[in-house]
Order: sequence, then C-alpha cells, then structure tokens
Amino acid sequence: MKGFIRITGLAIIAVIGLSSTCSAPDAGTKVEDGNAVISEKKGGSGIDFKKMTLEEAKELAKKKNQLVFVDAYTSWCGPCKQMAATTFKDAEVGELFNEKFINIKIEMEKDPEGPAVAMKYRVRAYPTLLFIDGDGNLVKSIVGFQTKDRLLALAQTVI
Repeated sequence: MKGFIRITGLAIIAVIGLSSTCSAPDAGTKVEDGNAVISEKKGGSGIDFKKMTLEEAKELAKKKNQLVFVDAYTSWCGPCKQMAATTFKDAEVGELFNEKFINIKIEMEKDPEGPAVAMKYRVRAYPTLLFIDGDGNLVKSIVGFQTKDRLLALAQTVI
C-alpha cells in the first residue's frame, strides 16, 4: 500500500510539473539608450523581460534611473512556471513593470551568471524576485509564487 501511495504521489507531481509549460514568445530587438536590447515579446500584455545580463541591466537602470527586476527561477520549478504563465502575463502587471523597471529573467542553474547571482543575492529557493539598483545593491527580495495583486503591491513598495 505504501508503494502504491508513493507511486501515485510521484505520478501526480510529474503531471503537475508537465502541465505547466513555459513558452517564450518570439524575440524582437530594439535599441534603448544606445544599447541593443533583445526582448522576449513583441507587444502584447505582461512583463517584457529583456534578454540581457544583469550587468547590462544595471547599466541601463542607471541611465534610466530605474531599478532592475530579476525573476530568479529554475526550469524545474512549478511555481516559477505558474508565475510565467499567469502573473507575469497580466496586462496591469506588465504596464507597471515595463514602465518602472528593467525586467530580466535569470535561470539560476543554467544561465552562465546564475550561480554567481544566486550566491551574491542569497537566492536559496525559487522563485525569488529581486529588485536591484544600478549599483548592484539589493533593494528588496521576496521568495515564492506571487499573485497579480501581491506583485503589484510589492512593486509599489520600491517605486
């Protein structure tokens, strides 16, 4: 009976993990303040995550007098996938974050800078959301799945 429960539990976990997929929209390129910026999306709603390093994001944040918003995630994290599919795609969230922050994602195990960023900002669980200033100072971080309302409220605390 214990074996059956264990196998059933593992099967449920596998189904949940596989049911939340994370597909990236078509990439587009634009120039912001002289920097070529590759964007994960072309128009639409939700957060426009830039394909750039943290260093590039910090430089752009300094120029624009904004903070960098980092989605520190892993490919195997269920709540990370759920946020990517829901909270980050919300139009109201996108409007605020695209106006007020330089938004990037860092896959903490696979991206070249991931492990160093995890060590510097003490990322130990996923998702971890970081707000970093142009000098690399951590302004605020929060761990775990965030709903639209909680993420909007969090953003208001750092604007």
